[in-house]
Amino acid sequence: MKFKSLIKKTSNWLTATPQRSLDTAYKAALKIKAIEDNHFGGQKVGTENADYGDSVIAYFETEVNGHLQKINMALGVFKTSRLFLNISNVKDPSQDITNDKELQNNATKVAIIFDKLDFIDQVTSHYQSRATHTIDNASLILPEQSLNGQERQQLENEQKLHNSTVQSHDNPLASASQKTGVLPRSFINTLNRIKQEIDPKSGESEEQVINKYRKSRLRTALSIKFILLLIIVPLLTHQLTKTFLLTPIIRQYFQNHEQVVFINKDLEEEAFQELSHYEEILRFQGLIGLRENLTDEEIEEKVKHKATEITQEYRAHGIDSIGNVFADLFSIGAFALVIVSSRKEIEVLKSFLDEILYGLSDPAKAFLIILFTDMFVGFHSPHGWEVILEGVAHHFGLPENQEFNFLFIATFPVILDTVLKYWIFRYLNRISPSAVATYKNMNE
Repeated sequence: MKFKSLIKKTSNWLTATPQRSLDTAYKAALKIKAIEDNHFGGQKVGTENADYGDSVIAYFETEVNGHLQKINMALGVFKTSRLFLNISNVKDPSQDITNDKELQNNATKVAIIFDKLDFIDQVTSHYQSRATHTIDNASLILPEQSLNGQERQQLENEQKLHNSTVQSHDNPLASASQKTGVLPRSFINTLNRIKQEIDPKSGESEEQVINKYRKSRLRTALSIKFILLLIIVPLLTHQLTKTFLLTPIIRQYFQNHEQVVFINKDLEEEAFQELSHYEEILRFQGLIGLRENLTDEEIEEKVKHKATEITQEYRAHGIDSIGNVFADLFSIGAFALVIVSSRKEIEVLKSFLDEILYGLSDPAKAFLIILFTDMFVGFHSPHGWEVILEGVAHHFGLPENQEFNFLFIATFPVILDTVLKYWIFRYLNRISPSAVATYKNMNE
């Protein structure tokens, strides 16, 4: 009985999926319409239909973009689920027409679906241009459920052509991750700029220049805020989880197990050497007259007191190291959560970094490459990697392994150097060959 009930519930859920997804898209369209009616006089959300500031306009545009994405996803589910129901043998009660009453009910349902789809089309038609170029360079694909294969292919070709045109005029600095052509991209950008300057129809109005400046300023602000967010969120997560969650639990464990003092043999050996050195210092200072001679009982008493201090110190170090391990895991989880939930911000940040990197002069690019290579893969880099490995081992309370350190230093910088040389040969050599030539001249 339970299995049959589960099958029935699953069948009902699948049958209701088209209506549920359509309602989701319809509600999102209603929200966009409410924003237009309440704040933009029933017109499209944009600077041309309201006197709000840049921050307010950016807020409303972000809201509209989110609703447009929800509409796109919901309509995709609507189309796919209806196709699945038509192919499969799942029974749709609305399609089982046996009398005039059921026929009339079905016609009413179809009319409601058509009205909702028509309303969604009317709302999203105002934002067709945002499908390929938004303020944060994030692409939005509007619903195309009503198009056949040939029309959809034509629309995709038009979108690709529009994207390439916008990129060549608005953002001539291309990313290294994009596909490279036969000619250097800088050469093509120069030709496009000359063509734009000699074409009288390609001149930009003052309003277009101002809008481009506003978008660039907003992109810079969003990128800096997102970078700070990527830094602050993991650090804050690390400190909060370590201070209020992990440290009390680990300290309670050490208090219940007083025999646990050192978390590895290296720390125990280090503590023993420190205590032995302290005892030798006491005897040496007494022999040379820096302090009064102490009896063996007094020296033993001072050594016991020092041993207690060392025990507390190394127990605290063990608590801190174990807390760092788990706190770093929480930090990585927080960082991953920020990355997953910020796809638009990542696109904006990627465009911002590309503009900075490829906007540098050729000597500046060569200087940064040489600085990076000499620091991490150069002749003196092994000493830096030793310091980094020692710091990581101390941070996590791990025993220092010289063999692992030597193996790491012998392999990882070589791999890093190979990847860097491949990037220079594969991407930078085609995007900015003059920078590569400058790099070779400076490196000789």
